[in-house]
Amino acid sequence: MEITNGIFKATGQIYKNNRGSILRTIIYTIGHFAIAITVLMLVADVSFGIALTDAIVEPIANSIWYFVLDKWWASKSSE
Repeated sequence: MEITNGIFKATGQIYKNNRGSILRTIIYTIGHFAIAITVLMLVADVSFGIALTDAIVEPIANSIWYFVLDKWWASKSSE
């Protein structure tokens, strides 16, 4: 129970200190999904379901790629 309370307290503090950035990030993410879905449906002529899946999966894949690239880059820079 004590761990759970600590997690909630820390999360609340992070939110309090970064409220504006978190809100902007959420709005940006929703906008990104909407734009990606629209472009895919218009340009690639795919269904909403496929466009939605790609709009969610593709940024996650890019994030993983960036993380791996950044770790590799940092390891080479420190040598």
